[in-house]
Amino acid sequence: MHLKILAPLLFTLLFFIGCADKVKTENENFNQPAAFWYEKIIKYIRSGQLDKADDAYTSLSSEHVASPLLESALMTLARAHSDEDEHIMARFYIDTYIKRYAKSTNIEYLKFLGLKSNFSALKKAKRDQKLILDTIIGANNYLEKFPTSSYNPLVHTMLTKLYLAELALNRDIAALYKKTGKKKAANIYEDKISASWLKNTEIDLSNQSIIGKIFE
Repeated sequence: MHLKILAPLLFTLLFFIGCADKVKTENENFNQPAAFWYEKIIKYIRSGQLDKADDAYTSLSSEHVASPLLESALMTLARAHSDEDEHIMARFYIDTYIKRYAKSTNIEYLKFLGLKSNFSALKKAKRDQKLILDTIIGANNYLEKFPTSSYNPLVHTMLTKLYLAELALNRDIAALYKKTGKKKAANIYEDKISASWLKNTEIDLSNQSIIGKIFE
């Protein structure tokens, strides 16, 4: 008899406890201090949950647009994504940092970081023609804007590898068009190959293993 009376009471108690926990969890998703979200970002990065760290940054940036913690959070997330070879996301945070916090004293370094992120992304996307071309343009723009930068030797090295990758890709595309009988399209890419300053290189860039090593 006692059990029949007690069971509904226990069920009701557990129900309200569950609801209270749910409300508490939902309340944590908004209207929190900036430090709360920053600590979440650090916690999620340390546990390897970068997607949750990104979500925490979104909350921080939307709820606290003027927080001084945003500057640190952006660079922390950029480094975390870069360490995990997630270079497109790293570039996103670097670009956001540049828009908000770039100064004449650090813009040269920040622009280099962004360029390096694009270049590093090509380790996984070696056949991305647009990314190769965009990074070549970015590297040349960097050299033009910062002609005395201490990072320029590294930028020149990147450019050489980018031009090698572009040449390899153009050779492959030209060969493909030839095989499919599209002579006009093949001629366009052969003209690009002829215009390359690396056109006489002795490296067999049609070799897949060599292409794979370009961005290493």
